[in-house]
Amino acid sequence: MSDGRLPVRRRWIGWTVGVLLSLLLIAIGWVCIRGIGAVNDLQQVAKGASQLKSSIAAGDLEGAKPLAKSIAHNAESARSLTSDPVWHAFGALPWIGPNFSAVSEIAEIADDVSADALTPLLDVAADFDLASLGFAGGAIDLEPFAEIAGPLGTADTALSTAQLHARRIDADATLPPLADAIRTMRSSVTEAATVVGSLHGAAVLLPTMLGGEGPRNYVLAMQNNAELRSSGGIIGSIALLHAEGGRITLQSQASTRDFPPLDTALPLSDSTIALFEDRPGRYLQNITSIPDFSEAGAAIAARWEGRFGGTVDGVIAVDAVVAKHLIAATGDLTFGPFTATPENVTDILLSEIYAAVPDPAVQDEIFAQAAGALFGAALSGGDPRALIGALATSAEEGRIRIWSAHDDEEAVLAGSALGGTIPTDSVDATYVGVLMNDTTGGKMDFYTRASISTSVGSCQGTPTTQVRVTWTNTAPADAATSLPPYVTADGFYGVPAGTVRTLIAVYGPEGATPSHIDRDGAEEGVQTAMIGDRSAVQHEVSLAPGESTTITVEFQGTGAGERLTEVRHTPLIHTPDTTREPLRCAS
Repeated sequence: MSDGRLPVRRRWIGWTVGVLLSLLLIAIGWVCIRGIGAVNDLQQVAKGASQLKSSIAAGDLEGAKPLAKSIAHNAESARSLTSDPVWHAFGALPWIGPNFSAVSEIAEIADDVSADALTPLLDVAADFDLASLGFAGGAIDLEPFAEIAGPLGTADTALSTAQLHARRIDADATLPPLADAIRTMRSSVTEAATVVGSLHGAAVLLPTMLGGEGPRNYVLAMQNNAELRSSGGIIGSIALLHAEGGRITLQSQASTRDFPPLDTALPLSDSTIALFEDRPGRYLQNITSIPDFSEAGAAIAARWEGRFGGTVDGVIAVDAVVAKHLIAATGDLTFGPFTATPENVTDILLSEIYAAVPDPAVQDEIFAQAAGALFGAALSGGDPRALIGALATSAEEGRIRIWSAHDDEEAVLAGSALGGTIPTDSVDATYVGVLMNDTTGGKMDFYTRASISTSVGSCQGTPTTQVRVTWTNTAPADAATSLPPYVTADGFYGVPAGTVRTLIAVYGPEGATPSHIDRDGAEEGVQTAMIGDRSAVQHEVSLAPGESTTITVEFQGTGAGERLTEVRHTPLIHTPDTTREPLRCAS
């Protein structure tokens, strides 16, 4: 006869399930409470970071200190709230787990950056007067660099580590709002790491490179993005700078007409010859087609030494957009018939000058005036803080490239954003690249626009990285008659006036090979080459005004299919939209 009670086993199971459910509910409540607190802390970090950036940009270091203290407090709190065993246990769950892991990793990065980068930089900034860099009169006081090199090195290490950590967070595995926040954070950390890394490199290298241990000579090559080359644009003008004891002087200037084609080309790498034959080794204007600036810089130095003699200690290449950033720091400049402002200087240098001044020789004179005026203003009339910001922005955009003839300096430069070298893949990031080189022979790239997307995943069971490049000619329909012949090239190189002809090279991850190549969905002949361990394919594209085309390349094999894929591209006048898209297998 039953007494109405459940059997012992059933009671034990029920009790166990009840306890487990209670524990689960407690755990869920626990992580929810802590999650709300952590998200609030991280929102305060983001808000404080924005305010801090504005405060520093305005030179208000006193106002920056309490902001930095608040950021540090909130970042530490967020890390504490997301580092307990219960939170980590939820991070191991399928589907929802990556979201918990991502939040804790973001909190950890914020705390590390605040403690190991932000605090040391602000501590030294409080006692360091940027004006002491002594730009006035063309001289830079080299002594202050010693006191900032250490803190910058500490911050550089912290930010580089944070950058690697940020790259490892799998944004694609998280919910869309969190994924967007991760990508924003990753971009911010990368920007900060690039800027601080460049500043640290400058603090270490500048005392020697600016003649602190003996005189130095540098070739300054100014690139014109209206006629694209791999590293930015065709060399339009070139100058020799002399540095001694921190004092920089403009020694001489020349035009490309001073460098006739060589009968025997300079030695070039196999990849350069495969993509461009020997033209970069014969024509100064084509040297910056070379994808790796460690090769291009040496070639530019050889051309200057061959033409004018002497010894070149390094090469600095800048593009026209750098002028925009610098004028924002120096103030408006007048050269030739133009008054340049940050808003119009690129239009003047890359477009308006050709309509206003049809004679190429006079154009060269005005370009030389512009370079001299900008150089003089930067060394004598600019606010050091604003100038450093302008140079840091230019470096982050890949618009400044530096090569040194001294091996120890070049080793440092090659590992930085300033070196302009082809990146190396690692467990933390895989790179793909897009290089544009004009073959119109005019200045039509003022009217070109690009967008680049990457997709990763698996096609036919094989890891796949897909790169899609859309290239557009936005020139007016009547470009053949409305634009100057110097801009359109007027058919001189076999390209109809108004049409843009471009070599577009796409390289993939190290070790991967192209498995599918098409243009607007149809296969066509391409050039192939190896850039180091990277396979590259190159299309020659001709576009009439208003036309657009899309090139798709799929890479498969070693290194392909990695979610942490970043894009390197030729610096354009208008920075291309770079996006991540779902993989749609073409092969």
